[in-house]
Amino acid sequence: GVEVGPQPQGVARADVLDKMRKIVKHGLDFVQLFNEGKEFPPCTIEVFKIMEKVDYPRNKNGEIIAIIHPKLQDQDWQPLKNGDPLFLTPGGEVIPYQGNCTVYPTFINEAAYYEKKQAFVKTEKIKLTAKHLRLSVS
Repeated sequence: GVEVGPQPQGVARADVLDKMRKIVKHGLDFVQLFNEGKEFPPCTIEVFKIMEKVDYPRNKNGEIIAIIHPKLQDQDWQPLKNGDPLFLTPGGEVIPYQGNCTVYPTFINEAAYYEKKQAFVKTEKIKLTAKHLRLSVS
């Protein structure tokens, strides 16, 4: 499967659909070239690994007591450092991110995740290295 976004449920965005088409085309091109015996050199890429899901601040009754801070909204995949604004209470209090490393939040304030008690997902940026790849011909 390919998930490209963010985009709201029930909304078809041309830019997101175009990204999905390109990803699928590249995947199919890779399979064709691999099957034709093309050798792919070693490579390293940066990826985002999920660390944990983060809920909204809640009171003892389980009600949300703060919303995503405006400086975090629409900042998926951008670095979030210790002390950066995270949540904002109705009274104007800023709740900062408190962490010992920079993280990269995603799925920030997605409506589909409210019922799952998820304000965003923390990810870390890591590098993956692949050895050369070639179809073995017997």
